[in-house]
Amino acid sequence: MANLKEIKRKIGSVKNTQKTTNAMKLVSSAKLRRTEELAKRSRVYAEKLTELLNEIAQKMQKATDDLDNVYFRAVEKPQTVDIVFITADKGLCGGFNAQTIKRVNQLIAEYKAANVKVRLRAVGRKGIDYFKFNNIELNNEIVGLSAAPDYATAAEFISEVSQAYLNGETDKIIMVHNGYVNMITQEIREDQVLPVDPSKLELNTVSASELEVEPDEDDTLLDALVKRYVEYTMYYSLIDSLAAEHSARMQAMDAATKNAKEMVKTLTVAYNKARQEAITTELIEIISGMESMK
Repeated sequence: MANLKEIKRKIGSVKNTQKTTNAMKLVSSAKLRRTEELAKRSRVYAEKLTELLNEIAQKMQKATDDLDNVYFRAVEKPQTVDIVFITADKGLCGGFNAQTIKRVNQLIAEYKAANVKVRLRAVGRKGIDYFKFNNIELNNEIVGLSAAPDYATAAEFISEVSQAYLNGETDKIIMVHNGYVNMITQEIREDQVLPVDPSKLELNTVSASELEVEPDEDDTLLDALVKRYVEYTMYYSLIDSLAAEHSARMQAMDAATKNAKEMVKTLTVAYNKARQEAITTELIEIISGMESMK
């Protein structure tokens, strides 16, 4: 009977876990729908901003025969690289955080092999905890932003990194995050934030736009536009990461719910088998007792 009670207790425990994981799956599904809509709207703005930056940079390049701007000035052999990476504040989302951390570790190894100094700037508790546990220095860290993206906070965070680039403290800024593809797929995205990657722009194409831009000596317009471009790149990456996080958690909780369901079935079979064995044993004992009384 003790065995039966133990199996029954396990069945109850697994059923409770199943209810919890199913509830978390439903919550993540609802959050994903909202974040997905926000990501779609943000993507449209990001694309338009990139088009505008491309157009103005193209006009200035033609007017001056060269685009000599600090934000576009690539260093062939960088000495210092800043890596901004985004992870979640919470777990229970499969390999979502592990994939981002793995890519960051790969980049660190690649740059160190080329004698390039790497400085890390972390967004999200999981990434921060991992690198602190491994005694790896973080130049910047922020918790709460990846769970609730805010433009002002994101702009403040990335502006500090951009200022380090302008001051000559770093030669390149790279952003790494796990991005949303669809409800069942996420992919690691790696973007060069500064200097602005020319491959993202189409500076050599002929623009059909009638927009007229007069170059100024201090590149005020271009600088302001690049600043907004960098800030929105950070903000959009946070939204993209959050959508991917909800997607990954929904998948993980769905798998956990299914596993719990299968475990309940297995335990129920074991319970019925043990119960049948107990009944059979009792019947044998009763029959044996009656036979001994004859």
